[in-house]
Amino acid sequence: MRIATWNVNSVNARLPTVLAWLEAAAPDVVGFQEIKCLDEKFPREAFESLGYNVEIHGQKTYNGVALLSKYPMSEVRRDLPGEDQSGVEVDGVHSRYIEALIECPRPVRVGCLYLPNGNPVESPKFAYKLGWMERLHAHAQTLLAQEEAFTLCGDYNVIPTPEDAKNPAAWVNDALYQPESRAAFRALRYLGLSDASELGHQPPGTYTFWDYQAGAWQRDHGIRIDFHLLSPQAADRFRGVETHRDARDMDKPSDHVPVVVELED
Repeated sequence: MRIATWNVNSVNARLPTVLAWLEAAAPDVVGFQEIKCLDEKFPREAFESLGYNVEIHGQKTYNGVALLSKYPMSEVRRDLPGEDQSGVEVDGVHSRYIEALIECPRPVRVGCLYLPNGNPVESPKFAYKLGWMERLHAHAQTLLAQEEAFTLCGDYNVIPTPEDAKNPAAWVNDALYQPESRAAFRALRYLGLSDASELGHQPPGTYTFWDYQAGAWQRDHGIRIDFHLLSPQAADRFRGVETHRDARDMDKPSDHVPVVVELED
């Protein structure tokens, strides 16, 4: 059972690249972030032709998430609990979370998230980021109480430790590296969630994002901000994890790369 997370940075702009990766990697389930389109503009047929069922929570131009699964999906949730009351930033309601139960032989729940960036720190965007993390924390507690296998995967927009950046000093004034952001991420982990990359003993320098600017990719000035956080029941089924760095070197690449976790099915 292979589950991928990937911030594709516009699914329509990078569709040939995304399809080429899917055909080569053949994950069973994929969570996309930053699809950057409304539901009706999502290229559903292209993914269905590869054997995927599709669930979408889109938004025009910005954000947007989607789940693809070769198994049926049920119990689909769009948005975190409380998002309808608390999920309004300075520029409107955001589509940032989608969740479904994957009905494979040993079912697993997948929550796909695109956590707010939060910059600039002195703006309301940073308070929105922290509030969103509080809602995610509360939802994770609810899921943990159900004692089922799940992953909360996606672009967390948090650099948890100095080891997760090639040049931590470059990020000290960024919302991704603020003490409050990092503390909220640790608190989420301390609920009992396991980082798949840590379970798989991925080495330092296993980054998931390289900016398009300033030759970040060529200089390997990356950061690790894309994660699978596994429930204890999913961690018990953990078999491996892969960070597909080669995807950053494809034609018209996203600035993120896929992270794929393998669970016993």
